[in-house]
Amino acid sequence: MNNKKARYVWIPMFIAIAIVGGILIGRFFSTEAPFGNSPRYDKIESLLQCIEQQYVDTVNRNDLIENVVPKILGELDPHSAYIPAKDLESVNEELEGSFSGIGIQFSLLNDTINVVSVIPGGPSEKVGILAGDRIIAVNDSAFVGEDISNDGVMKALKGPKGTVVKLEILRKTSKKPLTYEVTRGDIPVNSIDAAFMLDNESGYIKVSKFGRTTYDEFINALSKLNNQKAKNFIIDLRGNSGGLMDIPINMANELLPANRLIVYAEGKAFEREDAVSNGTGTFQEAPLIVLTDEWSASSSEIFAGAIQDNDRGLIVGRRTFGKGLVQQQIPFRDGSAIRLTVARYYTPSGRCIQKEYELGKADDYSMDIINRYKHGEFFNADSIKQNKELVYYTVNGREVYGGGGIMPDIFVPRDTTGYTSYFNNVANEGLLYQYAFDYTDRYRDKLSQAKNLDELMPMIEGNTLLNNFVQYAAQKGIRPRPVYINISRKLIIGTLQAYIARNILGEEAFYKLLLRDDETLKKAQEILARQDTYTRLLSGEPDNEE
Repeated sequence: MNNKKARYVWIPMFIAIAIVGGILIGRFFSTEAPFGNSPRYDKIESLLQCIEQQYVDTVNRNDLIENVVPKILGELDPHSAYIPAKDLESVNEELEGSFSGIGIQFSLLNDTINVVSVIPGGPSEKVGILAGDRIIAVNDSAFVGEDISNDGVMKALKGPKGTVVKLEILRKTSKKPLTYEVTRGDIPVNSIDAAFMLDNESGYIKVSKFGRTTYDEFINALSKLNNQKAKNFIIDLRGNSGGLMDIPINMANELLPANRLIVYAEGKAFEREDAVSNGTGTFQEAPLIVLTDEWSASSSEIFAGAIQDNDRGLIVGRRTFGKGLVQQQIPFRDGSAIRLTVARYYTPSGRCIQKEYELGKADDYSMDIINRYKHGEFFNADSIKQNKELVYYTVNGREVYGGGGIMPDIFVPRDTTGYTSYFNNVANEGLLYQYAFDYTDRYRDKLSQAKNLDELMPMIEGNTLLNNFVQYAAQKGIRPRPVYINISRKLIIGTLQAYIARNILGEEAFYKLLLRDDETLKKAQEILARQDTYTRLLSGEPDNEE
């Protein structure tokens, strides 16, 4: 697909240039009669001229255009969108793999910037900023209070590489505020959150998005687990809403034998392009399971579809989101851009897994996930109505269906064990995260002595955590509900321990604790432990042991 990519990048741009040229020519020839009878006149441009010349009040033309463009795109499919110039950089950088900043993870608690962690080797670590520090001023201007926001903090701390930002910091061990000058540098944006061994045979990889560096991170994760003697792999795409299209293609190529179709895309002005494996992948044989849920979308579905249709592995979890549309980003001279849907992509069997939508009805489209929940689809596979007219077949002849997401080979209902109104209240208020941060901050010197989970866990004993948390939540306005607290006991303790572990040991420790009782992951491990079951399911034969 990459060989023809440049052509398709330029076609929309030529169209955009032609449109702009037409507007300028129209302005030159139609000043006298903005609503003339010429079939070539531009109605939108003529309307803007008429407003400028005759409207009772003075209006800002640029503001009108900024408001109109999203409305025009809103009449198309739900994924075509306008990106204002002020937002384009931040929208793009998450997928580009890095941005320029000071190298911290922060959280806004009590109207103050709290440093949750400092990125190793980053600019902040180099000058001595520590986890637990409070940033109270940026460039000699106070930066606390109800008016600060995450976006405001990001804009203040990020900036061009090599520029300097002055920070004033409060630290518990210092009686006076500390001042640091931090030179901004490139900060990596990781998309592989964790890669570790679940047991003696199964390697686990959590992929949170598909960005510019994801493929390299993926290869490193596979190699790391291979060196740890992994015999099979579980790739977790739950909650992964997608990203760049070429990344899942390269990742699937690493796992597939030669000459296997990975995905193809085509549209009205987008000639069909096929992505085919070249046989150079180094992990073509190991048993494989991909975990999905209702938030796995776009690039996640490209990857899962390639694995399923080629019978390279099994999909375990719940039906994916159903986004099979390809967007082309088209820039404008003012720094803004549109992401215009130019094609649909299809899995190797020929499925277009884009769910149904109506032009201009994005609100209805966004309700689909809620409707699935109401219909019981998250809890019962029989609630999912497949379109029997859109049947396709995998390499081994297994039936799969188009028309809306990828249905897993093994359905695992959403686990609601331990969920009560009390847990939902403390979670929705962010109290679990806030308490975990406060706890970490209070005992950071002691907790930081732990080098791994075995050393950390005795320090964060469950009963003590729970009792103290209930008191903390009561002070925040969530009254104790003993019956519900007892039902949610294991869930509350596990979540608190996972957050504390993340603050001290990082993402891998967080996932190791968070996934201890994960039913979908348990099912995947169970299938991989029974090689005959795994092979039988891939061949399309029923699993008599299920």
